Amino acid sequence: MSDKVTVNATIDADAAKVWDYYTMPEHITKWNFADPSWCCPSASNDMQVGGKYAARMEAKDGSFGFDFEAVYDEVNPGKSFAYSMPNGRKVDVVFEPADDKTNVNVTFDAETENPVEMQKAGWQAILNNFKEYTESN
Repeated sequence: MSDKVTVNATIDADAAKVWDYYTMPEHITKWNFADPSWCCPSASNDMQVGGKYAARMEAKDGSFGFDFEAVYDEVNPGKSFAYSMPNGRKVDVVFEPADDKTNVNVTFDAETENPVEMQKAGWQAILNNFKEYTESN
């Protein structure tokens, strides 16, 4: 059993916009990376139970890259979703309206290859990138 890790951010936008920017491929490619030296050249998202999410993440210099894939276990449009990665790790994402802002909470099963704090920092950096992108568009 792996550790569950949670990262969160409060986005200065309504829940409908936050949901769309988090789930639509044309937006995902603009924010889905932890560091400015990386990019997300492609993404696809079939937002339904049994549907597949896929995103390519790679270093801009082409030195490294990987495909992130998952299958949806649960989808509550505008509110939350859960998915499983091929290795069995699970992720839950919850969108909570808070006045004219939206809290986004992402809880994931840590993997065993890297320190939990490093994983948390990486996922938080991606979420911070999402916050910045969403608030500036």
